[in-house]
Amino acid sequence: MGEIIVVHELGAPVTALDPGGRPRDGERPVRRVHAAPAAPGAPEVPGPRTLCGKDTFAMEAAGWRPSEHPGPEWYDPDYSDRVCAACATAMEA
Repeated sequence: MGEIIVVHELGAPVTALDPGGRPRDGERPVRRVHAAPAAPGAPEVPGPRTLCGKDTFAMEAAGWRPSEHPGPEWYDPDYSDRVCAACATAMEA
């Protein structure tokens, strides 16, 4: 398998508070974390589909890169409760 890019499936925009207690409109929470192969010839860009087959068009590339974090987890541990089970299975294969 080539370069893998972690992508976030985002939820509907919500109003969140910044550290000063002021509302920040439009923040979109991470609903699910997926893995996608890099686009051909563009190792920084996710390909069109995740490993589970979802379209990456509306997803956001995460700052977390599995190649930069050697170890068993291909995703940011902060999102371990939102990892796509199908992508996780594909990554283990």
